Amino acid sequence: MNAPLGYVLDANVFIEAARRYYAFDLVPRFWTSLEQLAREGRLRSVDRVGRELARGQDRLAEWASSEFGAAFASTDGPEVPG
Repeated sequence: MNAPLGYVLDANVFIEAARRYYAFDLVPRFWTSLEQLAREGRLRSVDRVGRELARGQDRLAEWASSEFGAAFASTDGPEVPG
């Protein structure tokens, strides 16, 4: 059986969603969907994106740290986990 298809998101996906199209207070289901997909292992990002989001010191930074933090894969090693 094949593993479910997974995706890796860059910072722009999170930033544009939060600032333009899917603000936390307007479309909270978007954010909970990202959380669910991350828990299922179908959605990831990398630690560099997490650090970029943290620099924003805003609601997105809080969410990324508290709700999505485990989905940021480390890029310190020789290979990013798949």
